[in-house]
Formats: sequence, C-alpha cells, structure tokens
Amino acid sequence: MAYPPQPYAAAAAASASAPPPPTAVIGTQYCSPYPVDLAIVRKVMTLADKFTVTDINGNVVFKLQGSLLTLRDRRVLLDAAQKPIVTLRRKIMTAHDRWQAFRGESTEPNDMLFTLKRSSLIQFKTKLDVFLAGNTKEEVCDFKIKGSWLERSCVVYAGESNTIVAQMHKKHTAQSILLGKTNFMVTVYPNVDYAFIVALIVILDEINQDVNQSAS
Repeated sequence: MAYPPQPYAAAAAASASAPPPPTAVIGTQYCSPYPVDLAIVRKVMTLADKFTVTDINGNVVFKLQGSLLTLRDRRVLLDAAQKPIVTLRRKIMTAHDRWQAFRGESTEPNDMLFTLKRSSLIQFKTKLDVFLAGNTKEEVCDFKIKGSWLERSCVVYAGESNTIVAQMHKKHTAQSILLGKTNFMVTVYPNVDYAFIVALIVILDEINQDVNQSAS
C-alpha cells in the first residue's frame, strides 16, 4: 500500500534539489542561476588605463572610471549605462593594504559594502581576505582570494571553505599583446554576484600595480 509523502520528506527533497541562495553583495540583479564568463580587457599603453569588462559576445558589462578622472586611491566601477555602482577606496597608512568598497559614488560608512586586506604582510602568492560590511569583528573572513595574480590564476573562495565562487584564467592572443592589452577571463559560479567579483579584480589589479611600482 502506498502512503502519501510526509511533509518533512517533501521539504527535504525540495531543499536538496534547490539551488543555493544568491550571494548578493552589490545587487541581486548581478546574480545569475548559471555560470557567468566575463572577459577583462585592460589597455595599459594609454595615459589613463582602460579597464573594460565584457561578456563572451563582446558586449560591455562594466567599465572602470579612468585614473585621470579620479584620485589614485579611489576608483569607480560603472555599469554598461555608465552608472556608478561601486566606489573602491584604498585606506592610507594601513599595514595590510586595506581597501574599502561603497555603494554607488558614496564613501559614507553606512554605504560600505565590504573591505579587503592582505592576509599577511609578506606574501609570495596572492592571499587576501574579504569581509562584508556586517562582519565588523573580522575574526573570520566572508571570502578569501588565493593564487597568483601574475599568472592570472586567482581563485575566490567562500570564507575559509574550499567552495569556489569564481576563478580567473589567462586569455592571451597575439593581437592583444601587439595592442598593449592584458586579457583574461573570469568564471563566476551560479548565484554569485558577478559585479562583486569584478570589484575584487579591480582591487587585485591595483595592488599588483603597486607591487610592480615598488619593485621597479
């Protein structure tokens, strides 16, 4: 004799098959139920570095406001309609190279989205901790970035876990090298805020430029 399914059993089955809830830091509109592949194009042979993010079809998704228009320690990420969605600001005189991210063009504390800092002062590989605005104690990070920026092989993890939320990989072509462009791809996993991931990459790029300048 067949019995009707018990409510708790049905609920367990539904939760097992349901996708993870969106990880929205900047906005739920940037969370896709499918993996998102983004191309980062950074043209370095100009007075103001041009940092553009496109989808796999070449459509512009984000742009970084040129460094000539902003202070060196402040960068603004724009959407395809040129609307500012997040302001990234370096905290001066901090030991761990700390950056803060704010909603829109704000730099007010109540508009803070997250902070990022080096996990340790001396590093041979990239290792950065990301703390969301509500995580004021900063005892455990909300996201961690590990890898090699020079090799474009950085991976973003959820907290201290091994759960990957995004990863980078190279995309070099003869044409991009000839034109003075640095191209690489980023794969953002489902239900992860891809605008947030791009903001992290912008900060990574800034930190890498600082390291290269101090080494030269």
